[in-house]
Amino acid sequence: MPVRPESELQQEIERLRTELARQQRESADKERQLERYAADLSETFKQERARSQQLHSSYMATVRALSNAVEARDAYTGKHAERVTAYGMEVSEAIGLQLPDGHALEFGFLLHDIGKVAIPDAILYKPGKLTDEEHELMAQHPLIGSEIVREIDFLGDATTVVRSHHERWDGTGYPDGLAGEEIPLAARVFAVADVLDALTTDRPYRPASTLAAAREMIVQGSGSQFDPRVVEAFITIPDDAFERIARDVK
Repeated sequence: MPVRPESELQQEIERLRTELARQQRESADKERQLERYAADLSETFKQERARSQQLHSSYMATVRALSNAVEARDAYTGKHAERVTAYGMEVSEAIGLQLPDGHALEFGFLLHDIGKVAIPDAILYKPGKLTDEEHELMAQHPLIGSEIVREIDFLGDATTVVRSHHERWDGTGYPDGLAGEEIPLAARVFAVADVLDALTTDRPYRPASTLAAAREMIVQGSGSQFDPRVVEAFITIPDDAFERIARDVK
């Protein structure tokens, strides 16, 4: 094999060095481009997250305002909607309930009684037992509420709780007489949280029950008023979780 002249070797080495330097420059340029692209993506993500948080804060403020408007008409329940929402979120976590938008679950819990804005004061504040006609009218509030909620885009997924929170596992609830798993799971969870708060708060017609007594009554309602699977999840939650909510939300 003939030996190449030294001058040709030097030229080839120089060519290779030049080519290597060019490739290094291109690689460095591409690396800087990727770094800028990553920085742009990071900044975009931060901006989108900030906008999302601002939007959620705005949505939550709107929902709380609506919830407060409902409770202002029924002041003796105190912060029932906030407490029952906190209880409901605890039970939801215990049962592993997930919705496409986690906030919709919270919104539905907060606005469960929004339909009561359409119920006449004479019925809403009646101290005695309702007549059959009055009870029938009162039983329309889940339907009225679901109509209100479903017209608001960001509340659409909350509709199931608003409409079905008075359904019973045995099918004797209202407004649709759903039974068992026909009832949306979120509404089945809410039913337990709602009764827990109702039993453990003072009402004009009776004093509050203890948490232990309320737990026992809910367990007794398993399979009739409540979904047994939800009750099983409920009883795994320690007392201090519920006591903390009752203490903090007054």
